Amino acid sequence: MPQRLAEQLTTRFYRYLAVTSQSNAAATTLPSTPGQHDMAQLLASELRTMGLRDVVIDEFATVTAVKPGNCPSAPRIGFITHIDTVDVGLSPHIHPQTLRYEGKDLCLNAGQDIWLRREEHPEIEAYQGQEIIFSDGTSVLGADNKAAVTVVMTLMENLQDAPHGDIVVAFVPDEEIGLRGAKALDLERRFKVDFAWTIDCCELGEVVYENFNAASAELLFTGVTAHPMSGKGVLVNPLLMALDYIGHFDRHETPEHTEGREGYVWFNEMTANASEARVKASIRDFDRHAFEQRKQTMADIAAQIAAQYPTGEVSLHISDTYSNISNAIGEDRRAIDLLLTALEQLDIVPKITPMRGGTDGAALSAKGLLTPNFFTGAHNFHSKFEFLPVPSFVKSYLVAEKLCLLAAQDSR
Repeated sequence: MPQRLAEQLTTRFYRYLAVTSQSNAAATTLPSTPGQHDMAQLLASELRTMGLRDVVIDEFATVTAVKPGNCPSAPRIGFITHIDTVDVGLSPHIHPQTLRYEGKDLCLNAGQDIWLRREEHPEIEAYQGQEIIFSDGTSVLGADNKAAVTVVMTLMENLQDAPHGDIVVAFVPDEEIGLRGAKALDLERRFKVDFAWTIDCCELGEVVYENFNAASAELLFTGVTAHPMSGKGVLVNPLLMALDYIGHFDRHETPEHTEGREGYVWFNEMTANASEARVKASIRDFDRHAFEQRKQTMADIAAQIAAQYPTGEVSLHISDTYSNISNAIGEDRRAIDLLLTALEQLDIVPKITPMRGGTDGAALSAKGLLTPNFFTGAHNFHSKFEFLPVPSFVKSYLVAEKLCLLAAQDSR
């Protein structure tokens, strides 16, 4: 492992983690939190210092810039990463630490007695003898996705004389709450490239060019209120309407019972009183036809419940959240082929994974820009036990660097 590169990445990563930029799903603004503006300002300032051109930071805390190429025939490529960290009810403030794993349980926080236990996290066994970055156990680590931000920014700093084409970088807010920043990104004016990659998520070697089609659903069941002493034949209980609706769905087609390419409907929120019940659900499937069928089933069952309770009301609103990256795969597969070649040349075993989630690349692919994803090297995202092995972090950087060089070679 190149020690100087490891130190460079770790130092920059710690600096970015010091900026609190957790997103907030309850907010309606873009970005959802002021800390993301702070993160964007820091990145824009550093990009200008590095000499990149067309550095733009907008009111949405989206930063774009161009590193001019020295190989005119090379394709114009892009990297996109998100600047927000996830809110899972832990502290928004991240205090990173680097520990060496020697095959024993690791104490992350002596004061609060927080330990990463080997038996509970067997995935750490693959990294014996390595330096690994953790939080102090009171927050997520934020490798999702500040490790990726670090990789791209370090690449922009280091890539000097080697042949490469124009490289466009984009840093966007609020990926964790519906890919909001990527959806708002203007590809023509801010991110005009031939193809691009996201860097987000998961362990060494992971490659994603297939993910869920995703939609969110919100149902409103309106009942009829009446005093229970005279409620017979009059009162309509919206809680029972909601429960009857949910009862029509297969209990085994839920997140806790599915894996791989299996889809699901996940009822994940309900608020109710005697007058109305509001239910939220997530719809997920890899197959587009099955995805559309799940949405139609939700509508059909809503109509059944409305007929079952003729004096009540049922309304359903479904909105697409993101789509499968593979929907955008056409004849031009350079983004995927170059990525697999980069891994091969770096002796990294590819782990092609159907992602049971989404990345900013899903939003860009839906706009017609094929944007596969590759690893940061971290594990246990959205958890206080998130960790990032430093050698894997370095290899994420080396893949990004290799992609720039391969794209230029491919053009020649």
